[in-house]
Amino acid sequence: MQGASLTDEIAISLSQLIDDSQATNRRDPSHSDLDFIVQKAELWDVDPKNQGRNVGKAKRIRAILYWSLENDIKKGEKLVKSVISVVKASGGFRENSINYTGREQIENLMQAFKSTGYILTIDGEIQPVILDNLSEKEMSEALHTYIRRAKQGIEDAALVAGTGKDLMEAVAAYIILKKMGSYPTQANFPTLLGQAFMMVGSATPHDKIDSNLPEPAIKRFERALYELACSINKLRNKEGTGHGRPFLSILTKEEALSAIESIGLVAEYLLNKLELNS
Repeated sequence: MQGASLTDEIAISLSQLIDDSQATNRRDPSHSDLDFIVQKAELWDVDPKNQGRNVGKAKRIRAILYWSLENDIKKGEKLVKSVISVVKASGGFRENSINYTGREQIENLMQAFKSTGYILTIDGEIQPVILDNLSEKEMSEALHTYIRRAKQGIEDAALVAGTGKDLMEAVAAYIILKKMGSYPTQANFPTLLGQAFMMVGSATPHDKIDSNLPEPAIKRFERALYELACSINKLRNKEGTGHGRPFLSILTKEEALSAIESIGLVAEYLLNKLELNS
């Protein structure tokens, strides 16, 4: 399985996928199946069943995922992947299976995934979404999802699924595309980023400073953000981005974590400026 995300909408839709409260007969996955994957995701301590509460499968998974959204999204995403995997293995995505979850439930989950950078197929496969195929609203939602994940230090947020771009480059390209209708695919990163900064009215070190006029303090902040983004781009593992590691191997885990969080900071600032000026 390629990957997964966790949002409020996914938490609700995924729990509906395993809700058999209206069914005449019990439908797999069973509670014991869920026991295994919940423990594997290291979420057993927050499982309502482990706390002695008698709840159905849907409420059980939804409660765990809501806790994960607030406290440990990495574990929650691991559980999302595992639930989809066990539902698929039980025949939940096959119409002729006694464990079929229902087309409406599957389509709801497919829609919930679409704005996260991944798509869920009708037969239960998760694949990177091609951002160029998204509507403008869906594109914005997907980028905000990546930004949120980056700010939480989640490593795969640094590279946008389904593209050859890192998050900062994807946001810059989106801004230029929205403002100009196209963007220069051959431009180097500093140039692309500089154009994006200019189009949302933010300063870069290349802007001339008029010593005769007082400059708003935010301009110095914006120049620092530009330099920060360019310095992070220098740390990119250009040869290995397709192998799961977005940064040079010489970086420590802590350094890479700070770089990812910084990408989220710069990308969020630019995207918010774009939306405020639109």
